[in-house]
Amino acid sequence: MSYIINTSERYLNYNQVLKSEFTERVQKISINAGFTCPNRDGSRGLGGCTYCNNQTFSPEYCKPTKSITQQIEEGIAFFNHKYEAQIYLAYFQSYTNTYDKIEKLKAIYEEALKHPKVVGIVIGTRPDCVNDELLDYFAELSKRYYVMIEYGIESTNDRTLEFINRGHDYACAEKAIRDTASRGIKTGAHLILGLPHETHEMILNHARRISKLPLTAIKLHQLQLVKGTKMAKQYTEHPEWFNLYTADEYIDLAIDFIELLNPNIAIERMISQSPAGFLIAPKWGLKNFEFVVKVEKRMIQRNTRHGSRFIV
Repeated sequence: MSYIINTSERYLNYNQVLKSEFTERVQKISINAGFTCPNRDGSRGLGGCTYCNNQTFSPEYCKPTKSITQQIEEGIAFFNHKYEAQIYLAYFQSYTNTYDKIEKLKAIYEEALKHPKVVGIVIGTRPDCVNDELLDYFAELSKRYYVMIEYGIESTNDRTLEFINRGHDYACAEKAIRDTASRGIKTGAHLILGLPHETHEMILNHARRISKLPLTAIKLHQLQLVKGTKMAKQYTEHPEWFNLYTADEYIDLAIDFIELLNPNIAIERMISQSPAGFLIAPKWGLKNFEFVVKVEKRMIQRNTRHGSRFIV
């Protein structure tokens, strides 16, 4: 499905896509269902991705010791003071949320969908942790609910993926996304901009490559060094491997990326925010909405738009 960028906006915002899907305001509620990752338990590798500390992802209410229903109720209470009239998407965010037997997965997802205010699920996972049986199940589920599968791509460069210990290559991500979208399931992707050894041109090539994929939305993240990760140790020992952008530099990088991005791929976020107690660098002191305002102002100054340099 194609979406049209509003003339008043410089890029296709994922919120626009949600507004076209629902008549009410939609809010995601993060859920930690207690999954692990094949890159941690020895199935694919040990130690996890070098940049990853999952403690930075989850809100306070989001604990695997609580039931799915309890996390949803507490999530609704958390957001309800802002907007009372809204509906919710259950967001399975922490670790690899398709990494279990399909019977257990179905029970977890369907417990979330039983809540009267939950209208769909968003599932964060790895491209090497889906199969035909699971995707067929999601396809059936998507006939009744909003279903999006979010894949961690992180980079389209295989050397980078090996360096950060991802445990899969880019071809694996391409296949998973195409297999998902071919079933009519909404697909999302995550990319980290500024991983070690990646140049400006390499980062822009990510935009060119993912623009060929049938993605619904993308989340961009600036590289953040967080405590308790192998990458933080690497930075201490080899700072020359890294280019930690200033906020101003990253704004221009993000716009360069957005210019090359397929205008049918909605942008859900442009930066991420690790908790201050975990973050080593870069420390910009900007909230997501503040950064977006700066990007939009810079796009006006540059007289540019989402997809202005996209080539079919």
